[in-house]
Amino acid sequence: MRQIVDRIGAILSLYSFERPEWGVSELAGRLALPKSTVSELLASLSGQGFVERTPRGRYRLGWRLFELNHVLLESTPLVRESRRAMQELVERHGESSHMMVLERHQAVIVEKVQATLATQILMSRVGLRLPAHCSACGKLLLAQRPWSEVERVFDDVELVRFTPATITDLGTLAAELDAIRARGVAFDREEIVPGLSCIAAPIRDDGGEVIAAISLSVPTYRFTGDEAGYVRMIAGTAGRISQRLGFDAGSKATRMEAA
Repeated sequence: MRQIVDRIGAILSLYSFERPEWGVSELAGRLALPKSTVSELLASLSGQGFVERTPRGRYRLGWRLFELNHVLLESTPLVRESRRAMQELVERHGESSHMMVLERHQAVIVEKVQATLATQILMSRVGLRLPAHCSACGKLLLAQRPWSEVERVFDDVELVRFTPATITDLGTLAAELDAIRARGVAFDREEIVPGLSCIAAPIRDDGGEVIAAISLSVPTYRFTGDEAGYVRMIAGTAGRISQRLGFDAGSKATRMEAA
């Protein structure tokens, strides 16, 4: 049974924005499984609506997954509370906001609220994975992990350069994560997109654990004119979300003093 579940998970994990369709032979080759096994698994998934067969005999994700994704987003307090706060933030300040979680070396966008058409970030979308080493949310979330764990994650992952400002070596990344832990927020100063700066702050659960990060994306020419103001905006919004999730900053401070 576990083997079947593992194989189904491996099949579904191969689907992406870049590769939304797969053929039986392609999946079998990628997963090193017999074609007959893959064909049976796809037939079962198709019968449940998790994948669907195209007229060309290939398979794409089915609408049942969309339904489950909607259930997940609407029933998760993190997303629900973050969306409310992000909408308030964007309406008040006119900048785009993202909420992300960490998966190994990538930050995954799980909620996004766009600003006005003039300041939309067209390349971002819910479900998109950004490299953690050069995104504000990604770096903030990496900073919550022990360096030994971060080092292992990037042991076989290249620190890809996107702009001249991108961090491309582990020594610089380690120093950056130390600085993030000290100041409590993370910056992306044109490290992925030229002309765009981002700032991120942590979202904590009722136990004080950082479970996600929220960011504000601002054209650099505006960001540099009021950096301190943007820090207050994003830190305040992250704090309100954390409080709605049950986090008590005063209680955490008391525990730290007692320790």
